[in-house]
Amino acid sequence: MSGRGLQPSALDGLRVIDLSRVLAGPLCTQMLADHGADVVKIEPPGADETRHLGPPSDDAGEAAYFGAVNRGKRALALDLSRSEAREILVKLLETADVLVENFLPGTLERWNLGYADVLSTRFPRLIHCSITGFGADGPLGGLPGYDAVLQAMCGLMSINGASESGPTRIGIPIVDYVTGCHAFSGILLALAARQRTGRGQSVDVTLFDTGLALLVPHAANWMQSGRTPGLLGSAHPNIAPYDKFSASDGELFLGIVNDGQFRRFCRQMGREELPDDPRFRTNAARLQHADALRREIERTLAGFKVADLCRALMAAGVPAGAVNTLPQAFAQPHAAHRRMLVEHDGHRAAGIPVKLGRTPGRPGRRPPRLGEHAEEILAEIGWAPAAIEKLHEAGVLVRSPGTKR
Repeated sequence: MSGRGLQPSALDGLRVIDLSRVLAGPLCTQMLADHGADVVKIEPPGADETRHLGPPSDDAGEAAYFGAVNRGKRALALDLSRSEAREILVKLLETADVLVENFLPGTLERWNLGYADVLSTRFPRLIHCSITGFGADGPLGGLPGYDAVLQAMCGLMSINGASESGPTRIGIPIVDYVTGCHAFSGILLALAARQRTGRGQSVDVTLFDTGLALLVPHAANWMQSGRTPGLLGSAHPNIAPYDKFSASDGELFLGIVNDGQFRRFCRQMGREELPDDPRFRTNAARLQHADALRREIERTLAGFKVADLCRALMAAGVPAGAVNTLPQAFAQPHAAHRRMLVEHDGHRAAGIPVKLGRTPGRPGRRPPRLGEHAEEILAEIGWAPAAIEKLHEAGVLVRSPGTKR
């Protein structure tokens, strides 16, 4: 049973070795840690780059960015280009269930630790998750990938933005984030298969595949119609009114997806005649006359305040939400109710989005300092204090600055 609470978490007892950096891999392993896995994060001596991607930073100088995807882990800093460090890695893998890495393809093979030819034979139950930009082969195989570059390459920017802005990067690292979620899902699938077969397998997740898979419904629309999608602003290519609108004191988003909701909206707004207008009778007609519909809606909304309007519409079964700033979003009472702003172990962060009834996840310890748990982790696999000190003196192992010797 987990020591973090009375109820066990879903992944208690799972051991994960995390060699990944930046976002997709660390997010995946943080999700595993949130649900009970023991995650050992191994960084190079120069650290995961996100430790330095600030300000803002905490009192120890660690960037907030790093803290967003690394809670609940124990940290070890090793120079894996050294054979002594790789010996430690192999020893850790003896008791590991999952290895997550986002090295350029071929890196593990150069260290004689390739999954197909070495690790799968030596550790047949091990699940190896490789997160890369493009995969190991093919025309772009082996090349590095970054979120914004993949947003551009995969067409996401071509539909995001308005005529004034032109194609625009989505304001969150959406390709990295969803790739991390895909890696998490792939690992869970491989664990389920291992329960039946007794054997691990490789999980291959790429930013490129994720970027293309995100194009819903735009790719399907193009495949069916042959028409290349353009910039959408906040609108939807298949639904109207499904867009951002102005009221008297701000903006809101209306998410009206069917004729019944449109009728309820018009009734709530005192515009019962609109659904009988041939231009607005069906979704297809509303899409065809979207500009005229916008003028009618905004003329009506100009007499209402956003908060009052959203409250009344939602109560009437019409999806509507204020366009909030980030502080406003987290200040919503429902964010507190859903435990989506958590303070734990001196760390303040977004909460856990996957909530299980019988085996709940819990936010773990604060994000670790570089190499913070070196002595603890190495002692668990049999390294004596004198041997650990030699590794440090040789530059194989990096300790956290505050570590006692």
